[in-house]
Amino acid sequence: MAEKLKELKEKLAYKSPHVWDKLDEDEKKAVETISNDYKDFISSSKTERESAENICQLLKARGFHPESDTRFFRVFRNKCVAAIVAGRKPVYEGVRLIASHIDSPRLDLKLHPLLEEEEMAYFKTHYYGGIKKYHWVALPLALHGVVIKNDGRTVKISLGEEANDPVFTVCDLLPHLARKVQGEKKLSEAIPAEKLNVLVGGYPLPDSEEKDRVKLAVLKLLHDHYGLVEEDFISAELELVPAGPARDVGFDRAFIGAYGHDDRICAFTSLAAILNLEAPPYTAIAIFLDKEEIGSDGNTGAKSRLLEKIYYDILKTLGVTVAPDTVLEMFYRTKAISADVTAGIDPFYAEVHEKLNDARMGHGVVVTKYTGHGGKYGANDAHAEYVGWIRRILNRAEVVWQAASFGKVDEGGGGTVAKYLAYHGMDIIDMGPPLLSMHSPFEIAHKADLYMTYRAYKAFFEAEE
Repeated sequence: MAEKLKELKEKLAYKSPHVWDKLDEDEKKAVETISNDYKDFISSSKTERESAENICQLLKARGFHPESDTRFFRVFRNKCVAAIVAGRKPVYEGVRLIASHIDSPRLDLKLHPLLEEEEMAYFKTHYYGGIKKYHWVALPLALHGVVIKNDGRTVKISLGEEANDPVFTVCDLLPHLARKVQGEKKLSEAIPAEKLNVLVGGYPLPDSEEKDRVKLAVLKLLHDHYGLVEEDFISAELELVPAGPARDVGFDRAFIGAYGHDDRICAFTSLAAILNLEAPPYTAIAIFLDKEEIGSDGNTGAKSRLLEKIYYDILKTLGVTVAPDTVLEMFYRTKAISADVTAGIDPFYAEVHEKLNDARMGHGVVVTKYTGHGGKYGANDAHAEYVGWIRRILNRAEVVWQAASFGKVDEGGGGTVAKYLAYHGMDIIDMGPPLLSMHSPFEIAHKADLYMTYRAYKAFFEAEE
């Protein structure tokens, strides 16, 4: 009787296996290979501009060319990239689209950032995206970005990543004096945004009667090294991000700790999937977007008409005559993935998770039917037919995957680009790996989930139906 019950459970009950239990030795080696490649990518992709530049370099190295009509790519505002592989079927029959984003939470410099207080120089910042402000104090920070000078020249800056580089930091208050100013406040109020000021200098300009001698000394250094003047900050995009490379985490090195897993882990895995794609049945697009962390606004975000431009450009590149409804029909025949991370269950904060329906670390790529918040507000909510199609292609490809949502219903929630792409009429679903410490300066991903995310995106692009 016990044996029959076991067989019945095996046949009927849903189970979520650990990826490691499903891999042979060769696949375990493949996990390490893709993990090492990913660590190199994310360590050098600290901003959306750097991510876009690295993506383009990898595309070129694998035979993608802007002038090709089989494997080509497009760059928009130096912050978005679309990679395209032409399919065997006519493009107007629909495409396979994977959309990720390459921006991450950070500290941006204000327009007039440089000030001096108590003979120390600081940069004033405005945080970008959803952060816990206390994460960003007493942390080594690197300065990345571009400055557009008055004559139109671009100056690139990346300082704080090399062993001999200086780093920067937001100073925290010592515990001996913090009882009333911080300790008696709510966690969200203990570090006000206007105190996220970054220490950048301390030597005064010698032999000078001027005020703000340390600020002037910093300006002189910036002019000597980069040719900058203070007004150049107004036309700059300079970001302060955690300094240092991605690292293996744990005695067994099962995890990767890094800044920017959200969402560059999905950008990397979708890029890897399309790099290895040859003559797929349907035209494949991997698009890497900006501005997701602040609502997908702006002309490089998913709310813009960028996707329409990409579709028109594909049609022109492939020599297709465009009728008034061609692009609309393409949208409606598109199958898409919103490639974004989700929350992994943290066992020490179980009160916010719903264990039956939340994602487990190491159990594979996560298929998320809907995100949003209580009442499914702000969600796409994929149709059952499309979820069934996704199940089939993942199971046929023997991808280890799990279905999960995003915490308990009334605990909060989150959104992705899915709802903005669904506006165009396409079928779309969220899919990506789970993370721990999401939106922190050091997010945690499981290597097995990274590997299965790549496998899932590859199976999606290669699906014949």
